[in-house]
Amino acid sequence: MKIFLYTILLGLFIKESIQYFITVDAHSEECFFDRAVAGTKLGLMFEVVEGGFLDIDVKITGPDNKVIYQGDRESNGKYTFATHMDGIYKYCFSNKMSTMTPKIIMFSMDVTESQPQVNNGNVNATADHNKLEEMINELSNSLTAVKHEQEYMEIRERIHRAINDNTNSRVVMWSFFEAAVLLTMTVGQVYYLKRFFEIRRVV
Repeated sequence: MKIFLYTILLGLFIKESIQYFITVDAHSEECFFDRAVAGTKLGLMFEVVEGGFLDIDVKITGPDNKVIYQGDRESNGKYTFATHMDGIYKYCFSNKMSTMTPKIIMFSMDVTESQPQVNNGNVNATADHNKLEEMINELSNSLTAVKHEQEYMEIRERIHRAINDNTNSRVVMWSFFEAAVLLTMTVGQVYYLKRFFEIRRVV
């Protein structure tokens, strides 16, 4: 019976998290919508994976077109807020500042539904029960944080690997260029010295 209650309580606190990868072209804006009721806790985490200076403009607006959050030229970020009214909330990523470079963005939207009032029936609301709810809520928050941290580290590892591969390619190409220049100079010096020590015969 206790295990069943623990499972139900854990289900009440589990957050819904949706992750996306999108490409935002230059001079364009991509928006996503999420319907929520008042009191719902919404969260947005994003990371610019590729493109330009790895920056993007972010804007969150409510059903009444009120700006909840706005950030300019951000590479990554996390923002959590509680909905103030029922309706559709909009998340927009704008790349209008870029002239020709598209941006690839990874972002996730977290939705934590407001906890309904549970009819305890024959179960008395004890201190242990409240403590259990607090522990489950803390566990849910910790699991979500760990999940987001793993996603963030994966993206950072991908970015750094791309930078390392690019740097390695440039080093290899520069090494070939240096070898070609050295070989050309060697041949030129040999030819010049050979001509310098030539004995010219006058007929």
